[in-house]
Amino acid sequence: MEVLTLERTLTELDHVRLLSLARRQRPGVAAAAIEPLLDACTVVPSRQVRPDVVTMYSQVLLQDLASGLRSRLTLCYPADAEPAAGFVSVLSPVGCSLLGLTVGAVARWSTPSGEARSAEVVALLFQPEASGDYAM
Repeated sequence: MEVLTLERTLTELDHVRLLSLARRQRPGVAAAAIEPLLDACTVVPSRQVRPDVVTMYSQVLLQDLASGLRSRLTLCYPADAEPAAGFVSVLSPVGCSLLGLTVGAVARWSTPSGEARSAEVVALLFQPEASGDYAM
């Protein structure tokens, strides 16, 4: 899975928590996919992150580029993931592809069956930092 094709911005808090999470994971695809992103991203203080950047617990509106269908997803940590309810783990292929993107960017990932998928980040419906929550 390619996760470094676009510039990514992470908050300092998200970066520290995700680096710790990646180090605690057993070796595998999930941790291996997010580590290069953590190494290459731009890190900013939570209070300085732009309101159009997908951070942890952001709710995004995506439009699938193949079907045109729109969906809402909330990017979360693995313990909070409930895909059927729209809560997607940052360690999943789609979650990792969204982290740090901006509105208008295209997320690209592969499904577990190997199918290539892509979706545009149409809107950021909620971002904790934009709402004044810097500790989520």
